[in-house]
Amino acid sequence: MNDSLAWCGIDLNWAYSDVLRRIGRRTACIHRAKDILHDALVFFAVSSHPAREESPQAYLNGIVNHLLVDEFRYLNRFVDEEQIDESAMALECSPEQLYETRQKLFHLQRIVDQLPIKCRQVFWLFHVDDMKQREIADHLGISTNMVEKHLIRAMLDIRAFQQTQ
Repeated sequence: MNDSLAWCGIDLNWAYSDVLRRIGRRTACIHRAKDILHDALVFFAVSSHPAREESPQAYLNGIVNHLLVDEFRYLNRFVDEEQIDESAMALECSPEQLYETRQKLFHLQRIVDQLPIKCRQVFWLFHVDDMKQREIADHLGISTNMVEKHLIRAMLDIRAFQQTQ
């Protein structure tokens, strides 16, 4: 007798054993791992990508990997010198890579510091505090159109810096 429980082409026994264990190792939190797995299953269920039908387990693994990257980026929004050192050790960065990363962060901070005050506030609220444009507009008492213009200005300045590097 086969004890597998299938849903949308996915063996849920596999998902809740192998995949959940892998996510748990990456997040070091079983509750967060379950959240990521559940998010991945929802994304999988609503997807119409052909790979979903061709190779459902590989497609689910891809979704999980993307969610893990998003989780890592979200958790590492605020970085200080000590965290950079710890992250470099965990990722086994070379001293040159660490130096280059610090230089880029330093230059990015200089660019952001040179933005007009409202532009800087909008950039910070949007990219660091994860506020929506409407929320930023209400918070700062400006139109959503101005919020969008400030974001574009900030991104153009950052892009111009990147092109000079």
